[in-house]
Amino acid sequence: MTHNDVTNDGVPAVADDEIVVATSPHNVSPRVDICEKPARSLGSGVAFLVLLLIIASLAGAVPSFVMAAISEEGGGEAAEKAGLYGLLGGVLIVLFLILLTTLTIVPPGQTSVRQFFGKYIGTVRRTGLVIVPPFTGGKKVSVKVHNFETHELKVNDSDGNPINIAAIVVWQVADTARAVFAVEQYEEFIQTQAEAALRHVATTHPYDEPGPGETSLRGATDLVSEELAEEVAARVALAGLEIVEVRISSLAYAPEIAQAMLQRQQAGAVIAAREQIVEGAVSMVNQALARLENEGIVDMDDERRAQMVSNLLVVLCSDQRTQPVVNTGSLYA
Repeated sequence: MTHNDVTNDGVPAVADDEIVVATSPHNVSPRVDICEKPARSLGSGVAFLVLLLIIASLAGAVPSFVMAAISEEGGGEAAEKAGLYGLLGGVLIVLFLILLTTLTIVPPGQTSVRQFFGKYIGTVRRTGLVIVPPFTGGKKVSVKVHNFETHELKVNDSDGNPINIAAIVVWQVADTARAVFAVEQYEEFIQTQAEAALRHVATTHPYDEPGPGETSLRGATDLVSEELAEEVAARVALAGLEIVEVRISSLAYAPEIAQAMLQRQQAGAVIAAREQIVEGAVSMVNQALARLENEGIVDMDDERRAQMVSNLLVVLCSDQRTQPVVNTGSLYA
């Protein structure tokens, strides 16, 4: 590539098979930026023909060396033939070794990242017995769907309350070249980044009782899981990994405050229940008074009305069974 090879944006053009070393703005953190490309390969049909050639070359090399040894002992004209037999055997052995380096087996769900003396030349995704370029080495990389559960982390939510949280991450390798060359041990890399993303997301949401415009960890698990999946995906993109799904698997207050938070939740539940009971009682009292007056069952002044309202509210709102009291006298006595 020359210095004149640039794109329309003024950025130097890069060949498809060239590995670019990207650096940070301060030039202190070099990073390998490489993308997957297909390697030259042939399928099982040609591979079996090559396998037959390998067997045939080995089968021809052994008798050639035997004949060379026998002819060499005969002397004279036989010795000259021994050299030809030896040369033929050597050629067949070299052919055998060259063809042997072109065969590889790729099971379903696996790929083979090929290198030629350290240079990345492509990835073989074809499965079965495959013919690859000779003298290349391969690293098997699984493209199956993986999953793991993070450790249960102790973090503080946005309100400062300590909580224990864990998540299940479902992922797979999307770019085999990045997974092999861009990071060291991509399995460990995604686990570390997933836990870092989980810590960050947990600290930006309250555990419960969100304020206006907020999302709680307990009340909006699906939304929090989507946000978590997006953050994990952004963190592991440079390693060529794809996030399929992230789900929160464990969420609870830390043991030191769990009892206090449970009492607060119980108090809130009691208050909410009382509000509903009072609302229902007032509605029932209103209906009872309206029917008594509309149907002319009893004519009550304000004092009698207040007494009836008080009695009905006590009966309807009391936690315990009320005891009836029979009034044999007059209210005004």
